[in-house]
Amino acid sequence: MRIKFDQLDYQDEAVNSAVNTLEGQQIRKSEFTIVESGPMSIGDTQTTLIPENQTELFGETQSIGVGNRIIIDDERLLQNINKVQIKNGIAPSEELYGNNNAFPQFNIEMETGTGKTFVYLKSILKMHQKYGFTKFAIIVPSIAIKAGTIKNLEMTKEFFKREFNGVIYNYFEYDSNNLGRVREYSQSSNIDIMVINIQAFRSEAGSKTDNKGNRNIIYRESDQIGGNRPIDLISSTNPIIIIDEPQSVDNTPLSKQAINNLRPSLGFRYSATHRDTSYPTLYRLGAVEAYDQELVKQIEVASVTADDDGNEAYMRLISVDHKKNITAKMEVYQETKGKISKKILTFRKGDDMQKKTRLPAYQKIGFINDIDATPGQEAVYFSGEPSYITLNAAIQEDLDIKRIQIHNTIKAHLDKELLLNPKGIKVLSLFFIDQVDKYRQYDEDGNELLGEYAQIFEDEYNKLIAQPRYRSLHQTNVGTNEVHDGYFSVDNKNRVKDTRGGTIADETTYEIIMKDKEGLLTFYDEERGNISRANKIRFIFSHSALKEGWDNPNVFQIATLVETQDTITKRQKIGRGLRIAVDQKGERTSGFDINTLTVMANESYEEFADSLQSEYEEDGIRFGIFEEETFATIIVEKDNLTEDIKVFGKTKSKKLVKELKENDYVNSNNRATDKLRQAIKDEELILSEEFAPYEKQIIEIA
Repeated sequence: MRIKFDQLDYQDEAVNSAVNTLEGQQIRKSEFTIVESGPMSIGDTQTTLIPENQTELFGETQSIGVGNRIIIDDERLLQNINKVQIKNGIAPSEELYGNNNAFPQFNIEMETGTGKTFVYLKSILKMHQKYGFTKFAIIVPSIAIKAGTIKNLEMTKEFFKREFNGVIYNYFEYDSNNLGRVREYSQSSNIDIMVINIQAFRSEAGSKTDNKGNRNIIYRESDQIGGNRPIDLISSTNPIIIIDEPQSVDNTPLSKQAINNLRPSLGFRYSATHRDTSYPTLYRLGAVEAYDQELVKQIEVASVTADDDGNEAYMRLISVDHKKNITAKMEVYQETKGKISKKILTFRKGDDMQKKTRLPAYQKIGFINDIDATPGQEAVYFSGEPSYITLNAAIQEDLDIKRIQIHNTIKAHLDKELLLNPKGIKVLSLFFIDQVDKYRQYDEDGNELLGEYAQIFEDEYNKLIAQPRYRSLHQTNVGTNEVHDGYFSVDNKNRVKDTRGGTIADETTYEIIMKDKEGLLTFYDEERGNISRANKIRFIFSHSALKEGWDNPNVFQIATLVETQDTITKRQKIGRGLRIAVDQKGERTSGFDINTLTVMANESYEEFADSLQSEYEEDGIRFGIFEEETFATIIVEKDNLTEDIKVFGKTKSKKLVKELKENDYVNSNNRATDKLRQAIKDEELILSEEFAPYEKQIIEIA
């Protein structure tokens, strides 16, 4: 099965928003001379870059490098940007450059699951088609996102070939062990896309540096390219860069400088959560708009919680800190004003556990004898029983809650299969865990054993699948152990292990899950040849480090079986399953009757919803708020001949918001009042003489 790509209006709007910033640009390319000198044996050449305006050449052979060339000036560029912004209902920018960067960059905001990778790949092809640009670089923050980008380039290549009349793009992953590919990139006259993670060229001073203090190979002279530096070959092409998740890519001065070292022509920044809004925003498709247009799944939360009665002495060691005085953070029950709840408290040597928690159940534990902060053996020792607790371990762990979560997730999954299997849609469920040995273990001979979560899963799955209501879901020749699997990194003995998500070992994990993407979406059919392991899998167990860079459109249930302090945000979790589902033909399906994502939370609905909204607000998404720029795009004048438009702008919009506050239409927290709601319903706002002519537009926006 191949995933098919629709021509979606909102995606084309995002593409055109990027492409139209360069309106007036004619097809141009820059050329520079690459001169090879020195001993001319194979594999032993020296490359020197000579600007196109320098006529003196030296050496024995030479070749031509090809780069991008932009001829429109900053004034025209800003005019183009403003036209795009006004069309998209975004306050027009007054400056071209944000944060004093060395080249123009633009934000494009797209909610997770709406296809931003597809959008920026199509934008690349369209910029090549319209303006002749050939050199592009996609900068990503992690190996997870890099693996996802490479997979998308692979999946869309044939689609874009048909879409753009046979144009074929070349792409490669920057690899410091294959610098010859960088040389090809600099010389190619065809469209070429380099994918590189920021760590590969974020030069840092420290150990293992060259004589100039540069750690990254990209800044070092290399024999693979005749003793020259890869950065010089890349920067001479003046690439147009795509920054995927810029809030994680260029969030430090060192990263910003590294990107400047590429000498980009332009930059387009794609994210659902832009933290740096100083760059002009060209297009915005936020969470609310994506939901309203049914471009992502709707979310329902099923809550599984334990009664916090405090009758048992629950403890979990979260961390040990030895920067000043040695302390430990533990999650415990604590009584506060007659209410018992789980809290993370800081403990020191000598603390009385009963006094600290104010609960009799902790009396038997006594007081803290010692806290060991030695890396690898962190622990807290007690005077009573138990005598100690180690990092990430728990005392009085309630596996019943995990069993209920797993049971409910399987049941929701099977119910969804009854609904969607006849529609040709394969259902997947995703479990997040933070300790791999809870899913898979090994005996002394290295044979695989089920961890406690995997054992619970198989027990509950066998009970449920045996029920008469699920008889139609039985699959012959597929064992219970084959319907679930885990995606984890492996050690040198091929055993799965815990990782942080950014190590070399993780790279293989991401490659596997990306490679199996179509297989995971395809039903198992024993009569079909070339059956893959992924066809049988319906339940995926994933390490909590695998929190970004991949998703699957047919994930319909997500459960978090995380025992330690959870570092993965709710937005990241639900983002793995927000994309609209596809059927066996690879075609998108529509409607919330199909596209509903169930989150099996181990907290109350209220806690989950409040926490999720807080995360949106931390990412700059505020619901129902009148910002100072809310009315900036109200049209004052429009020239139908030249299509020039004059709008309120930020200053006048700010003045209007102030007036609405003074008239009690907006409260001190910038939220609409009942008076404004009634005025909108009656279509009658009381406005000053300055704003009265625009009453209709103001009501439409409000």
